[in-house]
Amino acid sequence: MTSDEDILTIADLSRHLRVHPTTIYRLLRQGRIPGFRVGSTWRFNKSAIESWEHTQGRMSDVDIPPVRSRPAKAARGRK
Repeated sequence: MTSDEDILTIADLSRHLRVHPTTIYRLLRQGRIPGFRVGSTWRFNKSAIESWEHTQGRMSDVDIPPVRSRPAKAARGRK
């Protein structure tokens, strides 16, 4: 059985991750963060969040397209 300290609320997770609660809701909508609903509120298992945190930022797990630089705009000068 989990203790109260093992379950996080949106506010708890927001402080833990140092992000705005809106960011957490966006991640939930996108299915990018593990959470579960209790009635109309979201809860997060602390160990699941810690596992999720360890998978974030792994470049080998993410296919990131190369950044293309834009050509510089020609200066508009009068002669």
